[in-house]
Amino acid sequence: MPSNESGITTGAAASAMPSLQGIHVPSLTFFSESPKQEIDWPTQTKHLQFLISSGIHGVVLAGTNGEAITLSRSEKADLVRATRKTANDLGKNSFPISLGTSGTSTRDVIDDCVTAKEAGADFALVLVPSFFHFAMTKDAICDFFEEVADASPVPVVIYNFPGVAAGLNVDSTMLDRLAKHENIVGVKLTCGGIAKVTRLSATYPTSKFCALAGQSDWLIPALSVGGTGCITGVGNLYPRSCVEVYNLYLAGKLEAAQKLQYTLAISELGFGDGGINGTKWVVGELLNYPQGSRDCRRPYPKFASKDKQDWILQQVRALEADEARLLKLSK
Repeated sequence: MPSNESGITTGAAASAMPSLQGIHVPSLTFFSESPKQEIDWPTQTKHLQFLISSGIHGVVLAGTNGEAITLSRSEKADLVRATRKTANDLGKNSFPISLGTSGTSTRDVIDDCVTAKEAGADFALVLVPSFFHFAMTKDAICDFFEEVADASPVPVVIYNFPGVAAGLNVDSTMLDRLAKHENIVGVKLTCGGIAKVTRLSATYPTSKFCALAGQSDWLIPALSVGGTGCITGVGNLYPRSCVEVYNLYLAGKLEAAQKLQYTLAISELGFGDGGINGTKWVVGELLNYPQGSRDCRRPYPKFASKDKQDWILQQVRALEADEARLLKLSK
């Protein structure tokens, strides 16, 4: 169980930075069939209850899976407040909540960070602004994160996802610079950059800076080189299986952890290749949420192809038996 702090669940690191360890789920945002597609609060609350009661270690709101770019700042605040209330009602008063930012200017992103604090979130997950991607040099990107972190009332987690940021990538040299900022505490690597995890872990203790995998299919590889967990959309449907891989690995039960990791990777492919609309559709289908809540906010297209629906159901169901087994054990 390699770690740069002799075990990522014990000692000073665990008490100093528990919220960025383990399995964090980027919650889907569910909308009604109304013309303006307002948030479907009954379904949203039901989903939050499902997630928080499953044993995950935190929730990310208004991330990519949560359709951040379609949400107003007031809706983001409402999501944080609803999540905090749900967690409190379930007896989890210190449950970690991260709020995604989606502004195209530094000013907007700082305002999102302030909203996160005021509404009760613990972290801001900050994506590289990419509207002016042609002007965003490495120094410009680092300057942006440092300026946001200087002003943010909550700790900042870098969100590195070149696929939705016009290809802009926060590389290891940039991360080394940014990790030195006292209010930048981690990075979500949806770039698949396990070498970044290795280099960061070799340089910074997890109490100072945490690196999390952006997908569950490389959770064990990330943990093996000092990563602290992952933020995974698979957790919207199979949260217990994700937590189980993490727990088995930390307990030193490597063979069992690897076996479940293999199955988890199969399901992850379904979520990844299915896209946000596919993820939303299959979660709604298998958790029996209302038909009207399974679509993304327009103009994101509906996941309407029967062939695609059949494919994603078959792909993600690889974990169905494991999740059912773990749910039974929890009762």
